[in-house]
Formats: sequence, structure tokens, C-alpha cells
Amino acid sequence: MNSEATRRTFGRRRRRSLTECHCCRQRFPFCWQCRHCGFSICQDCIQENLWGMSCNGITWQCPDCGEQNGFGNQ
Repeated sequence: MNSEATRRTFGRRRRRSLTECHCCRQRFPFCWQCRHCGFSICQDCIQENLWGMSCNGITWQCPDCGEQNGFGNQ
């Protein structure tokens, strides 16, 4: 395999897919997702609804299935 063929196959970057927020129905490059059911929520919506989804700011409870999910700050 020559270097040009290697650059063509390995040099391409995958385009990030956009995830749709279940609350505002807009598409974003990053959304918080429930590990159990796949519910996704954007950063703006989670900040707006954090008072009802989290009691400690470390985890959030999915409104669809009730599963606890972390913010990744543990």
C-alpha cells in the first residue's frame, strides 16, 4: 500500500452526527443522553430543568425511565 492510498483511507475524519434534543427538538453536536433508554437533552434545556432533574448537581434523573445518569464530574 503506498502512502497516497494510506492518506486517503486513514486521513479522513468522520463528521460528527447531530443529536436531537427531546425537549426543544433542535439538533446539537452534543446532548446529554440516558444510558438506559437513549433520552437526549441539550445543555440549555438541562440547565433550565436542572431543578427538577437533579438534587445534587452530580447526577440527573431521566424523565422517561427514571434512571440515574452522571454528569461526568465524579
